[in-house]
Amino acid sequence: MQAMDATDVDKRLTELEIKLSFTEELVDTLNQLLTRQQDQIDVLLQEVRQLRQQAPEGGPAFRSLREDLPPHY
Repeated sequence: MQAMDATDVDKRLTELEIKLSFTEELVDTLNQLLTRQQDQIDVLLQEVRQLRQQAPEGGPAFRSLREDLPPHY
């Protein structure tokens, strides 16, 4: 096996630095996306809590729209 010369090592190091740069950018982008999704989940959970508080106690939580159809449907 041949020993690597300095230019090969420099080339490989440069390629690794480029890959690292893209990887760091990807991680930052994914982190931002994850943060936005968690914010959306938090908002949706709050809305579900509010809807549950508005629901009548002891009554059906959800009503099917099919129950409102006239008999000929």
